[in-house]
Amino acid sequence: MSTEPFVVHVARLRRSHASSWHEVRRGPVELAGPLHGAGIDPGRSVVPEGADAECDVTLRAFEGGVEVAGFVQAPWEGVCRRCAAPVRGDLKVRVHERYVDVAVAGAEDDLYPIEDDTVDLGLMVRDTIVLELPMAPLCREDCRGLCPHCGTDRNEDECACVAPRDPRWANLDVLRGRP
Repeated sequence: MSTEPFVVHVARLRRSHASSWHEVRRGPVELAGPLHGAGIDPGRSVVPEGADAECDVTLRAFEGGVEVAGFVQAPWEGVCRRCAAPVRGDLKVRVHERYVDVAVAGAEDDLYPIEDDTVDLGLMVRDTIVLELPMAPLCREDCRGLCPHCGTDRNEDECACVAPRDPRWANLDVLRGRP
Protein backbone atom coordinates (compact mmCIF):
# COMPACT_ATOMS: atom_id res chain seq x y z
CA MET A 1 0.00 0.00 0.00
CA SER A 2 1.27 3.46 -0.90
CA THR A 3 2.15 6.02 1.74
CA GLU A 4 1.26 8.95 -0.52
CA PRO A 5 -1.94 10.56 0.82
CA PHE A 6 -3.32 11.48 -2.61
CA VAL A 7 -2.70 8.20 -4.46
CA VAL A 8 -5.93 6.28 -5.15
CA HIS A 9 -6.08 2.72 -6.52
CA VAL A 10 -8.72 2.59 -9.26
CA ALA A 11 -8.47 -0.97 -10.66
CA ARG A 12 -11.84 -2.05 -9.17
CA LEU A 13 -13.51 1.19 -10.23
CA ARG A 14 -12.34 0.83 -13.84
CA ARG A 15 -13.68 -2.74 -14.16
CA SER A 16 -17.29 -1.54 -14.22
CA HIS A 17 -17.92 1.54 -16.36
CA ALA A 18 -20.19 4.25 -14.98
CA SER A 19 -19.42 3.19 -11.41
CA SER A 20 -18.27 5.80 -8.92
CA TRP A 21 -17.01 6.32 -5.40
CA HIS A 22 -16.29 9.17 -3.07
CA GLU A 23 -12.80 9.96 -1.76
CA VAL A 24 -11.60 12.49 0.79
CA ARG A 25 -7.81 12.79 0.96
CA ARG A 26 -5.70 15.17 3.00
CA GLY A 27 -1.99 15.85 2.92
CA PRO A 28 0.82 18.33 2.32
CA VAL A 29 1.33 19.87 -1.11
CA GLU A 30 4.89 20.45 -2.24
CA LEU A 31 5.84 23.82 -3.70
CA ALA A 32 2.33 25.25 -3.66
CA GLY A 33 3.42 28.79 -4.32
CA PRO A 34 6.66 30.54 -5.18
CA LEU A 35 9.99 29.20 -4.06
CA HIS A 36 10.05 31.32 -0.91
CA GLY A 37 12.96 29.32 0.48
CA ALA A 38 15.11 30.62 -2.35
CA GLY A 39 13.92 34.19 -1.78
CA ILE A 40 12.04 34.38 -5.07
CA ASP A 41 9.03 36.71 -5.12
CA PRO A 42 8.37 36.92 -1.36
CA GLY A 43 5.23 39.01 -1.91
CA ARG A 44 3.21 36.23 -3.50
CA SER A 45 0.82 33.95 -1.67
CA VAL A 46 1.81 30.43 -0.58
CA VAL A 47 0.33 27.46 1.23
CA PRO A 48 1.97 27.63 4.68
CA GLU A 49 4.71 25.10 5.29
CA GLY A 50 3.30 22.07 7.06
CA ALA A 51 -0.32 22.88 6.16
CA ASP A 52 -2.50 20.22 4.55
CA ALA A 53 -4.65 20.50 1.46
CA GLU A 54 -7.87 18.52 1.23
CA CYS A 55 -9.33 16.86 -1.83
CA ASP A 56 -13.04 15.91 -1.57
CA VAL A 57 -13.98 14.30 -4.89
CA THR A 58 -16.09 11.70 -6.61
CA LEU A 59 -14.32 9.36 -9.03
CA ARG A 60 -16.33 7.96 -11.97
CA ALA A 61 -15.10 5.39 -14.43
CA PHE A 62 -15.52 5.93 -18.16
CA GLU A 63 -14.23 4.07 -21.20
CA GLY A 64 -10.44 4.50 -20.99
CA GLY A 65 -10.16 6.47 -17.79
CA VAL A 66 -11.48 8.06 -14.61
CA GLU A 67 -13.26 11.37 -14.19
CA VAL A 68 -12.67 13.31 -10.95
CA ALA A 69 -15.09 16.01 -9.77
CA GLY A 70 -15.40 17.81 -6.45
CA PHE A 71 -13.49 20.37 -4.40
CA VAL A 72 -9.93 21.16 -3.37
CA GLN A 73 -9.34 23.20 -0.20
CA ALA A 74 -6.19 24.66 1.31
CA PRO A 75 -5.12 27.51 3.58
CA TRP A 76 -2.91 30.26 2.17
CA GLU A 77 -0.91 33.18 3.47
CA GLY A 78 0.67 36.20 1.88
CA VAL A 79 1.39 39.90 2.21
CA CYS A 80 -1.12 42.70 1.52
CA ARG A 81 -0.12 44.47 -1.67
CA ARG A 82 -0.94 47.92 -0.26
CA CYS A 83 0.12 47.93 3.40
CA ALA A 84 2.42 44.88 3.65
CA ALA A 85 0.40 43.36 6.52
CA PRO A 86 0.21 39.56 6.77
CA VAL A 87 -2.88 38.12 5.08
CA ARG A 88 -4.40 34.65 5.48
CA GLY A 89 -7.28 32.89 3.85
CA ASP A 90 -8.73 29.60 2.66
CA LEU A 91 -9.16 28.40 -0.90
CA LYS A 92 -12.06 26.22 -1.92
CA VAL A 93 -11.97 25.44 -5.62
CA ARG A 94 -14.26 23.26 -7.73
CA VAL A 95 -12.36 20.72 -9.85
CA HIS A 96 -13.39 18.55 -12.77
CA GLU A 97 -10.54 16.61 -14.37
CA ARG A 98 -9.92 13.43 -16.37
CA TYR A 99 -7.30 10.76 -15.79
CA VAL A 100 -6.42 8.38 -18.63
CA ASP A 101 -3.84 5.67 -19.30
CA VAL A 102 -0.24 6.87 -19.48
CA ALA A 103 0.02 6.36 -23.25
CA VAL A 104 -2.96 8.65 -23.90
CA ALA A 105 -2.08 11.20 -21.21
CA GLY A 106 1.38 11.72 -22.68
CA ALA A 107 -0.18 12.86 -25.96
CA GLU A 108 -2.47 15.47 -24.37
CA ASP A 109 -1.37 18.02 -21.78
CA ASP A 110 -4.86 18.53 -20.34
CA LEU A 111 -5.16 14.97 -19.01
CA TYR A 112 -3.61 13.40 -15.94
CA PRO A 113 -2.06 9.90 -16.15
CA ILE A 114 -3.25 6.61 -14.70
CA GLU A 115 -0.15 4.61 -13.83
CA ASP A 116 -0.29 1.03 -12.55
CA ASP A 117 -4.04 1.36 -11.90
CA THR A 118 -3.51 4.36 -9.60
CA VAL A 119 -4.30 8.03 -9.94
CA ASP A 120 -2.28 10.64 -8.09
CA LEU A 121 -4.75 13.32 -7.02
CA GLY A 122 -1.79 15.27 -5.61
CA LEU A 123 -0.84 16.49 -9.10
CA MET A 124 -4.33 17.90 -9.63
CA VAL A 125 -4.47 19.36 -6.10
CA ARG A 126 -1.14 21.16 -6.54
CA ASP A 127 -2.05 22.50 -10.01
CA THR A 128 -5.41 23.74 -8.75
CA ILE A 129 -3.95 25.48 -5.71
CA VAL A 130 -1.08 27.13 -7.59
CA LEU A 131 -3.47 28.51 -10.21
CA GLU A 132 -5.94 29.85 -7.63
CA LEU A 133 -3.58 31.43 -5.08
CA PRO A 134 -4.16 35.20 -4.92
CA MET A 135 -1.32 36.89 -6.78
CA ALA A 136 -1.67 40.24 -5.03
CA PRO A 137 -3.90 39.82 -1.95
CA LEU A 138 -5.43 42.61 0.09
CA CYS A 139 -5.90 42.61 3.87
CA ARG A 140 -9.33 44.13 3.22
CA GLU A 141 -11.08 45.69 0.23
CA ASP A 142 -10.79 49.27 1.53
CA CYS A 143 -7.09 49.01 2.48
CA ARG A 144 -5.58 52.51 2.22
CA GLY A 145 -1.99 51.25 2.13
CA LEU A 146 1.20 52.97 3.20
CA CYS A 147 1.99 56.63 2.65
CA PRO A 148 4.51 56.71 -0.21
CA HIS A 149 6.38 59.59 1.46
CA CYS A 150 6.66 58.73 5.16
CA GLY A 151 5.59 55.05 5.28
CA THR A 152 2.71 55.50 7.75
CA ASP A 153 0.08 52.76 7.59
CA ARG A 154 -2.94 54.83 6.57
CA ASN A 155 -5.30 52.11 7.86
CA GLU A 156 -4.17 52.90 11.42
CA ASP A 157 -3.24 56.62 11.37
CA GLU A 158 -3.65 59.64 9.19
CA CYS A 159 -0.47 60.68 7.52
CA ALA A 160 0.92 64.01 8.78
CA CYS A 161 3.34 64.61 5.94
CA VAL A 162 2.54 66.87 3.03
CA ALA A 163 3.11 65.29 -0.33
CA PRO A 164 5.39 67.35 -2.52
CA ARG A 165 3.59 68.97 -5.42
CA ASP A 166 4.56 67.85 -8.86
CA PRO A 167 5.09 70.96 -11.00
CA ARG A 168 3.89 69.08 -14.08
CA TRP A 169 0.36 69.09 -12.63
CA ALA A 170 0.35 72.68 -11.35
CA ASN A 171 -1.98 73.90 -14.12
CA LEU A 172 -4.65 71.44 -12.95
CA ASP A 173 -4.62 72.99 -9.46
CA VAL A 174 -6.56 75.94 -10.93
CA LEU A 175 -9.39 73.54 -11.80
CA ARG A 176 -9.41 72.19 -8.24
CA GLY A 177 -9.61 75.70 -6.77
CA ARG A 178 -6.07 75.71 -5.35
CA PRO A 179 -3.79 78.74 -5.67
